[in-house]
Amino acid sequence: MSDLPQVEPDLALLREKRMLIDVRAPVEFAQGALPGAVNLPLMDDEERRRVGIEYAQGGQQAAIELGQRLVSDGVKTARVGDWMRVLERHPDAIIYCFRGGLRSQIAQQWIAEAGVTRPRIRGGWKAMRQALCSHIDVAAEQPLLVVGGLTGCAKTSLILALDNGLDLEGCARHKGSAFGRHPLPAPCQIDFEHAVGLRLLDLPGPLVVEDESRHIGAANVPLTLWRAMEQAPRLRVEMPLDWRLAQIHKDYIDDLWEVYRKQCGEWLGWALMQKQLAGSLARLRKRLGRARLDRLQRLQALAFREHARGNRQAHEAWLAPLLTEYYDPMYRHQLEKHPEQRFLHVGDWQSCLEAARAWSKEQAAPGRIASAESVR
Repeated sequence: MSDLPQVEPDLALLREKRMLIDVRAPVEFAQGALPGAVNLPLMDDEERRRVGIEYAQGGQQAAIELGQRLVSDGVKTARVGDWMRVLERHPDAIIYCFRGGLRSQIAQQWIAEAGVTRPRIRGGWKAMRQALCSHIDVAAEQPLLVVGGLTGCAKTSLILALDNGLDLEGCARHKGSAFGRHPLPAPCQIDFEHAVGLRLLDLPGPLVVEDESRHIGAANVPLTLWRAMEQAPRLRVEMPLDWRLAQIHKDYIDDLWEVYRKQCGEWLGWALMQKQLAGSLARLRKRLGRARLDRLQRLQALAFREHARGNRQAHEAWLAPLLTEYYDPMYRHQLEKHPEQRFLHVGDWQSCLEAARAWSKEQAAPGRIASAESVR
């Protein structure tokens, strides 16, 4: 198997969206995979567990022999069949395992026996992950601008309107607030980091991100990027309450309902959306206090009843005090805690968008880039 072809762990494979076949066990895949990879394992979780025990007790050769007995005959035929079906649709697909070792070599060999030769990634998943994480670290050294503002100021929409915007909430599938959980499962930490790294492959210049805490739902912003965000200059979007209220109504009610409806259907989607919003509000008990929470829960329950009768605007009865009594004071408190923050511009949404574009153009100017590179 030593003459089987290999390719280097080049991030161009991800930028080009090459099909990747991950032959690790499902439990490994669930803990973090390369972007766009499909999991077609050499061994399932139980087979991998038994081989691991054999390796610990009897050594490598004993583990190999057990693996060959477990994955033989009909099992082997089925797994080769899975790989070949993908290769028929994606003849340029590439194979990888954890370190580019025995499992991907065995998969290569079996595929070769079926008449197809495909390479594996040298160093496997581990080498590609190291390359992605290194790319995030390098990207964190680029000029960075942070967009802040009160809840409902459409900061994410501003980021998405920029060619150089990095949507961290999108990578985390979470809006970064108590009400920000997405109906679809959130990525694990590794997959979040890989999504950030993948997006950064298309952003070689100055970056613009939304003001976030280190934690976005269950994900943590990579440390180098987070430290850069702490030191970066800022914009602050300021919009009137009625404009912000319409925005969070869209985010928390309309958009959420559309996702639930498409994923789960009318009846179940409606029940799950109510459950999520009620649970999100209940989790604020400690910060809101019992009396204020009880009031907001009553208003929320009434709003859902009115919504079911066709009055979607009824949600403003609980969304407005949520903004003015919870989110706004919390944001102003954060501003007071960090008086050192530098705001390059404070204004409405459109003026902040224009300011972000002007800053990006200035930072990307050839003279500025040459100066920055000379400092390094």
